[in-house]
Amino acid sequence: MTMTTIRLWDLPVRLFHWLLVLAVVGAIVTTKLGGSWMVWHERFGLLVVGLLAFRLAWGFVGSSYARFTRFVRGPGAILAYLKGQWQGVGHNPLGALSVLALIGLFGFQAVSGLFANDEIAFYGPLYPLVSSDLSATLSGWHRQTEWYLYGLVALHVAAVMFYTHVKKDNLVKPMITGRKVVSQGRAEDAKGGGAMAFVVSLVLALAVVWAASGELVSPPPAPAPAPQDLGW
Repeated sequence: MTMTTIRLWDLPVRLFHWLLVLAVVGAIVTTKLGGSWMVWHERFGLLVVGLLAFRLAWGFVGSSYARFTRFVRGPGAILAYLKGQWQGVGHNPLGALSVLALIGLFGFQAVSGLFANDEIAFYGPLYPLVSSDLSATLSGWHRQTEWYLYGLVALHVAAVMFYTHVKKDNLVKPMITGRKVVSQGRAEDAKGGGAMAFVVSLVLALAVVWAASGELVSPPPAPAPAPQDLGW
């Protein structure tokens, strides 16, 4: 069988993937350290927000294999994959559900953290926009979702290891190099996702981070001056 190498994952997708790993690890470590490290926890959370916003935009204007329309399929495609009838490259129909679940859970975790508080000294950048009761509810959900994420990430890593060591299909290397060896005629190089698409996605992501950082939130009113003692 003649083999060839195709361009599979573009650079923005690869940067998103590995930066998200670093941001999530950083957010976990800093929240466990607590104290003054919570400032960095917020920063890592905002980085996650920006990365997810970029990925959502890139899923519509990026290169072919990065687009949601390419890998998000219906039940029929998932059933065909389970029967061994899927011959594509990139995210398979079942793996696409994992991608959507990860984006959804990471997104919920990051957004809920914007309104959360630790009942001590940390308040999310958008905390002033909600009531204290709602912030407490979101804080509880923020903590609980962490465990769902651990489970989903573990499942994701296990699937990658299964493909690499059992099915002999290395999924990690293409996410590093961007290239994949396939049989001749099975797939073509990724197309689209040029410089303009990247700039648009990046500007959108930066705008989302700017809004999430609380820059649009009105500062609290200044405290009223203390009454002067006139000695009467």
